[in-house]
Amino acid sequence: MSKDLNWSELGFGYYKTNLNVRCEYKDGKWGEITTTDSEYIPMHMAATCLHYGHEVFEGLKAFRGVDGKVRLFRAEENAKRMIDSAEYLCMKAPSVELFVEMCEMCVKANADFIPPYGTGASLYLRPLLIGMSAEVGVKEAKEFLLVIFATPVGPYFKNGFRPISTYLEHDHDRAAPKGTGHAKVGGNYAASIISGTKAHNAGFAAVLYLDPRDGKYIDEFNAANFMAIRDGAYITPQSPSILPSITNRSLRQLAEDLGLRVEERRVAVEELPTFEEVGACGTAAVISPVGSIYDPKEDKTIEYGSEAGPWSVKLFNLLQDIQYGRTEDVHGWNRIVDIE
Repeated sequence: MSKDLNWSELGFGYYKTNLNVRCEYKDGKWGEITTTDSEYIPMHMAATCLHYGHEVFEGLKAFRGVDGKVRLFRAEENAKRMIDSAEYLCMKAPSVELFVEMCEMCVKANADFIPPYGTGASLYLRPLLIGMSAEVGVKEAKEFLLVIFATPVGPYFKNGFRPISTYLEHDHDRAAPKGTGHAKVGGNYAASIISGTKAHNAGFAAVLYLDPRDGKYIDEFNAANFMAIRDGAYITPQSPSILPSITNRSLRQLAEDLGLRVEERRVAVEELPTFEEVGACGTAAVISPVGSIYDPKEDKTIEYGSEAGPWSVKLFNLLQDIQYGRTEDVHGWNRIVDIE
């Protein structure tokens, strides 16, 4: 295990590890898996990923459990989502088997950087699929590169599992109604940078977007899905422009296990003040409780409290218990990675 990191003080950012794992798609097939310590990708200056956004990516985590075992959380679901994203962009995606094999290889190659149990940190994996063909016309690539790298991370938000202040965005959309909102592509995040920068400069931790179809409904946060609790129900928006979060899907299952009613539907902006709890959920943060939402259009702030709500605490703890092996994985979400 690496000795030069203060595991408990890690933020969510990039830290160089041992190796990354790569595989190329050429001549209609995937090649051999390779590893390298290089952090750079050689490519043609006309590569389609550079000019036409021919790029999709994923994010998942490996955890060192209470029993010392290393668990990779729901890698198959990330593989399936990459396939869905790639197909929408006319890219060649790896099979589920190839994706998972490369993820496990990446975890094993960087075992020294899996944070110790009890630090609250984990090993984050970033699979990246890019178009490599040289083109100057807008068209699909014929060659692709899949890279998976790892970095140890702490909480996504610097305060950890503490309520965050958020900003309701009226002036910009994260994604078009019939565009790429449902796919995990870099362009969606590029579109959120202007709002995110504005919000962060004003002291807000995240931006909440509205449905781009009419602006009357909640869409999602800039880097996480929206969830809320009210009257014994776990409520999350349904929209074609929302990324299907694997964490949100997991939390919905756990909510049902705990006896909550799950509602996946259009959520009107007018409902925001009626919720008992609100959270931003995703791989990076699991759940970030939302303490307030500022609406600049109405110049008012909706308050949810300075402490995480009881259901958010229960759901957060239960999902973390599964990821760290503290409770039975009844849904079979973890893959044990033998790092010996």
